[in-house]
Amino acid sequence: MRLRRAHLVVAALVLTATGCGATATHISVPGGDQDRGAQLVGSFGCGACHTIAGIDGADGKIGPPLDDLADRRLIAGRLPNTLPNLLRWLEHPQQVAPGTVMPDLGIEAPQARDLAAYLYSH
Repeated sequence: MRLRRAHLVVAALVLTATGCGATATHISVPGGDQDRGAQLVGSFGCGACHTIAGIDGADGKIGPPLDDLADRRLIAGRLPNTLPNLLRWLEHPQQVAPGTVMPDLGIEAPQARDLAAYLYSH
């Protein structure tokens, strides 16, 4: 009986740690517009490298899928997932991680806010 109870406690901890059953997180981006962000995802060609929910033709396999970004712990496998870090990554990926596959697309600060608003909402 004691062993079974220990297994249940461990299972509960694993489910809690992995977020099983958790709902998606949405991070608010002050000054960001989700609709403009969706348009920018298309105009910058993000879907050539990433799968992005809600964007037609965004089925790239080079970069990671960008769905549920708000629930991830890291951006680009190295930065804590915070709004300032996402904005920095979108604007200057080569400065953040020289040599990364993510190109510097010339994204400006207002565009980065719109992109972040979209990515954090899906």
